[in-house]
Amino acid sequence: MTIGNLAPKKERKSRKNKGVIDENAPLLPKGQEDVVFDEFNGASFTGAVFNLSTTIVGAGIMALPATMKVLGLVLGISMIIFMAFLTEASIELILRFSRAGKSASYGGLMGEAFGKYGKILLQISVLVNNLGVLIVYMIIIGDVLSGTSSSGVHHAGVFEGWFGEHWWTGRAIILLVTTLGIFAPLSCFKRIDSLSFTSALSVALAVVFLVITVGITVVKLFNGSIAMPRLLPDVTDVSSFFKLFTVVPVLVTAYICHYNVHSIHNELEDSTQIRGVVQTSLALCSSVYIMTSLFGFLLFGDGTLDDVLANFDTNLGIPYSSVLNDAVRVSYAAHLMLVFPIVFFPLRLNLDGLLFPSARPLVLDNMRFALVTIGLISVIFLGANFIPSIWDAFQFTGATAAVCLGFIFPAAITLKDRHNIATKKDKILSVFMIVLAVFSNAVAIYSDAYALFKNSSRRE
Repeated sequence: MTIGNLAPKKERKSRKNKGVIDENAPLLPKGQEDVVFDEFNGASFTGAVFNLSTTIVGAGIMALPATMKVLGLVLGISMIIFMAFLTEASIELILRFSRAGKSASYGGLMGEAFGKYGKILLQISVLVNNLGVLIVYMIIIGDVLSGTSSSGVHHAGVFEGWFGEHWWTGRAIILLVTTLGIFAPLSCFKRIDSLSFTSALSVALAVVFLVITVGITVVKLFNGSIAMPRLLPDVTDVSSFFKLFTVVPVLVTAYICHYNVHSIHNELEDSTQIRGVVQTSLALCSSVYIMTSLFGFLLFGDGTLDDVLANFDTNLGIPYSSVLNDAVRVSYAAHLMLVFPIVFFPLRLNLDGLLFPSARPLVLDNMRFALVTIGLISVIFLGANFIPSIWDAFQFTGATAAVCLGFIFPAAITLKDRHNIATKKDKILSVFMIVLAVFSNAVAIYSDAYALFKNSSRRE
């Protein structure tokens, strides 16, 4: 994997020697940070890796075992690897064109290529994608702690199992306490590097979840209680063929981190390290995704739910089953709580840039900062209480905003090629990304709509 270096070769390795800054750019411009945080000497390589990895490994990992149920292990794992390389290629494009145009943000890059409306389209896409992702985080936390129902079967939450059903173990109360006690305080930081410690902890919690899942699966493999999983997709008719494409939005969403790349790069002490940061983060996240998908599907087979955490509420057939179930669910719920502010950070900046494009920097206006933060958290809280399934949310965000942020926008910027730096290979890759994105997501939307119509007809 190769990532283009954003800094020119003659540039000193200092965060004080970045390109020209657009103070109206939606993703936190470097110039704004210097005004408020003069004592900040720059983010470390490790902190940047943790922040980017946390941006990538969010709730998407929980839906990946369900994609194995649709694709089979061979095609499923191949698609995870393929999407990792395609994601890296798209990030390389936006970094290279950012260097050429001295753009300090994704929004600034889109604005340079397509003017005011290109920048607005980018901001709207970040809003749709990040709102959807954060709503998914809250849905999963609610499922884990207070329980969920699927196909008429109720899966008890951790608090229900520990204390029984009470008003204070209900979904709304649990999410309200989580929002006020964890999300709100962590969302008040004005610099993304301030979240590097919580990001490191969130990655560690994701690893805990993975290690326990692998351990359970290995024990069950040795005692012969796991059947051979399906290696290839089960395609029996046209409907089942189209269903294969419904996993594309989920895979796209799982790797979307483009909206935070510039913010992380802008804060790096050594800007030339962005190449290693992206490489390391994608390698780490791809490994976690493959292992989670493999062992999650091995463990639950065709019974894998859209949110695999919901599967960890039954007897696993091994000693200390209930303790391990709770450890898996609590560790990942805590992980998502710590991921929340990393995704919330660019969401707030882009909403502010969309609503107040000519206002002074958000970090300098405490009242505006507080109002935007409170308004967004309230919308996310309401969405999590009314949207029933993470698969529904992933299908919507993945088939719309996520695919634009990850593939269509980088490809469009490359084809526009305002600086005449795109190679023939770049343009061929860009056309491929656009065709793949549009075709796959059109089929995914059609397949979902067809399935919904078919289920409604059966009920009638």
